[in-house]
Amino acid sequence: MRFLLKYFQVGFMVLAMGCANADVDSIDSISPKEASVMASEQKAVIVDVREDSEWNEQHIPGAIHIPLAQLTEHLSELKQYKDSPVITQCRAGGRSAKAVDVLKLAGFSKVYNMEGGIIAWDNAGLKTQ
Repeated sequence: MRFLLKYFQVGFMVLAMGCANADVDSIDSISPKEASVMASEQKAVIVDVREDSEWNEQHIPGAIHIPLAQLTEHLSELKQYKDSPVITQCRAGGRSAKAVDVLKLAGFSKVYNMEGGIIAWDNAGLKTQ
């Protein structure tokens, strides 16, 4: 029940953001290769918003794991990146697009959605753990 409540809260927050802030509607996307370069040069941090079971199967080295349903509760863990590039990532790009909205509403200025998520990362032949 608590799990469902968290998803409802995130969904409601994203819906409310769409009504309250027009800037959130424009999501900047980058390719997995661009994300890889930015992360390897330490010019960006990758935030993986998938569930624990997905993360445990495979994830991008160096990524920060915060499931989407818990993102609002863990924003303080990301505050050091508020003015740095943050790349959100999930399985295929849907949840990470919602995470972009959450982060922008929280005042993060440079947030990008990784196109195609971990699936596209894999297809590009990039390293996972």
